[in-house]
Amino acid sequence: TSAMASLQWLVGLALLGCLCNGQVSQQGSFPQLSSQESLLQTAHRAAQGQSSLLASGVPQRYPFPQQPQGVSSPQFSSMRPFLAQPSAVKVECREDSVLVEVQQDMLSNGQMIQPSEITLGGCVPVGQDPSRGVLLFVSELHGCGSTLTVTDSLIYTFTLVYVPEGLGSTPIVRSHGAVINVECHYLRRLNVSSNAVMPTWVPYSAAMSAEERLMFSLQLMTDNWELERASNIYFLGDVLNIEASVVVANHQPLRVFVDSCVATLEPDVTSVPRYAFVGNYGCLTDAKVTGSRSQFLPRKQINKLQMQLDAFRFSQETRSSVSIYITCVLKATMASKRADPQHKACSYSVWGSADGDDQVCGCCDSSCNVNREYKEELSTHSCGVPVLRVGDMWLSGSPKVS
Repeated sequence: TSAMASLQWLVGLALLGCLCNGQVSQQGSFPQLSSQESLLQTAHRAAQGQSSLLASGVPQRYPFPQQPQGVSSPQFSSMRPFLAQPSAVKVECREDSVLVEVQQDMLSNGQMIQPSEITLGGCVPVGQDPSRGVLLFVSELHGCGSTLTVTDSLIYTFTLVYVPEGLGSTPIVRSHGAVINVECHYLRRLNVSSNAVMPTWVPYSAAMSAEERLMFSLQLMTDNWELERASNIYFLGDVLNIEASVVVANHQPLRVFVDSCVATLEPDVTSVPRYAFVGNYGCLTDAKVTGSRSQFLPRKQINKLQMQLDAFRFSQETRSSVSIYITCVLKATMASKRADPQHKACSYSVWGSADGDDQVCGCCDSSCNVNREYKEELSTHSCGVPVLRVGDMWLSGSPKVS
């Protein structure tokens, strides 16, 4: 089916993941919940009445009180405040929103907090459950006065402010005010060095019931393929072991392909000189053009593809040592989908496939045209192509010293 068709992705080097922007409406009265109606249902109604949250997002839950990062210590204006109980404020951090549930007797002093007395970054509660004595706030991560801090994580901080009002018609209060920081922590998308390319998680757009995410990588590997290579220095006569892979989360197994590769002296893939050694949807042409040993190795793991490339230099470059960038386009299909002319890994001695289906390589000497059906699938299901880079690598014309 088209929902299980090939997927292509555009991933920039060292990107950070993006989270949706939005604001939470503060209009309308507070809904009163019956004993049979859950507070979470009110949260869903409130979220639908504001901006659309991710329809298929799987919530990231921060249980309380076990997770101290959900709510920080309260700050009060008095030297002897009533302390909020750890369970008095509960937070649910979702993909692009936050739900905050506050006990009306938050300070355990018998004074029930009224909806008009408490705000989340200026936003009023969206719901109240008198039977449980709780107030509910819903906000998107960029709403309700949140602030973003970037460390090893993305930290969205909201400020819960309680300002007690006069009791009845009197000017007196019997409760202290409170300021409580509410935080949602998300793992930061990984930065990468020039040697280890680990692109960001990006949405995998397909007709699935839940949001799914992929992570592509392109790495230089050791001779035994067990570890990432620590050095980026090669000599003419060396063989570059390059491994492409895709890691999936909440997804069926995927098969990764190297769609195209180009080598340049600059990070810009359009710079000159440039050498395209993989093209035509996965045809490794270096061995045919130069008589090298370059090849795709027979696939051992469905989500990995190993390529060997003989080291080379550009003839126009007179320096003995030079930096070279290799940029490749990767894509993935369902593991159950057989290789075809647009999804293949073909090497030349005679054209052969890393997946054993050599007939799909028959077009490598001509043009592996994309058919109309495939174009429609791309139009429907593709968010782009992940473009990954290995480099810069230092290649030397001097012989290796053993």
